[in-house]
Amino acid sequence: MIPMVNLKAQYAEIQDEIVSGFSETLETCAFILGPNVQAFEKEAADYLGVKHAIGCASGTDALHLALLAAGIGPGDEVITTAFTFIATAEAIKYVGATPVFVDIDPGTFNITPENILKAVTPNTKAVMPVHLFGQPADLPAIKAICDKHGLKLIEDCAQSFGATVNNQQTGSFGVAAGFSFFPSKNLGCFGDGGLVTTNDDETAAKIKQFRNHGSDVRYYHDVVGYNSRLDELQAVVLRAKLKRIDQYNAARRHAAHLYSNLMADLPLTTPYEDGVGVHVYHQYTLLCDRRDEVMKALQDRQIASAVYYPVPLHRQNVFKDECAGLSLPVTEAVAERCFSLPICSNLSDDTVRQVVDVIRGVLQ
Repeated sequence: MIPMVNLKAQYAEIQDEIVSGFSETLETCAFILGPNVQAFEKEAADYLGVKHAIGCASGTDALHLALLAAGIGPGDEVITTAFTFIATAEAIKYVGATPVFVDIDPGTFNITPENILKAVTPNTKAVMPVHLFGQPADLPAIKAICDKHGLKLIEDCAQSFGATVNNQQTGSFGVAAGFSFFPSKNLGCFGDGGLVTTNDDETAAKIKQFRNHGSDVRYYHDVVGYNSRLDELQAVVLRAKLKRIDQYNAARRHAAHLYSNLMADLPLTTPYEDGVGVHVYHQYTLLCDRRDEVMKALQDRQIASAVYYPVPLHRQNVFKDECAGLSLPVTEAVAERCFSLPICSNLSDDTVRQVVDVIRGVLQ
């Protein structure tokens, strides 16, 4: 079996370091916001080039806390994409705001500055681009729109840890950003975990308060907060992997480029790189008119594949009433043809060739 992500092999490479860190934590019993969480927050902030990096319980919580701290609430509109995991829109709904879905670029699968501009209304208060599959959105242009119209830029970096635009890390452009450490991410822990980044001191203070029951001082509560703290044991894992994130991302990019080179002559569309943003390939996602045939052939050979995402958010039952009549033709066309192949930091060249051989057998 060739899985989408080989977490077992990745763990074997760093097992001793993680087990040692777990043992030390178990001996000290410093389980909540302990020294590993504090150290990871500093190390992540340094890596991402931001003033503050604040751990929380999940990527969904990271987006929720970022929106709360940015003052987004009922009556506000947040422009975002319908071609993403539902957590993007859930976080907007959690604060009582309305997600406004706009169409995507057919190459990058990200929302475009042009579509954002068309959607701005007097109720628009924020833009939340998603750096989908590890491909950064056009952040310079999107930030310029936000600055011109007085909008908050809040990045969804759930899939883009280590991706850059003009040598600047995603997660450092807006008022805040949310990262996910779900196990399959480029930087993943052994459960749920998230991170909020910001360069604004006031925003950071609010996020720290919100994640810890609205409290700065134990048993004194200033606002209604949440229980959303990054776990100490997960921080041990993340610290070990953060040291290797550039290596992990480089390996994913190598595998992705090999896939693309080997399939250049086939009737499908391989991932696009815009030459400005550095794609870190959280997913390697293709477009193919014969998707179901290809995925069936892969399954028969015990090779994993997946569709991210089969139903865009504006077509989900949860949004069917408020999105009635909304047409996003590029999003809908991509959802009908996209599928993703195995990719991870330890995918061998031979395995890539094995996967491509199966696809070639269907399409040639």
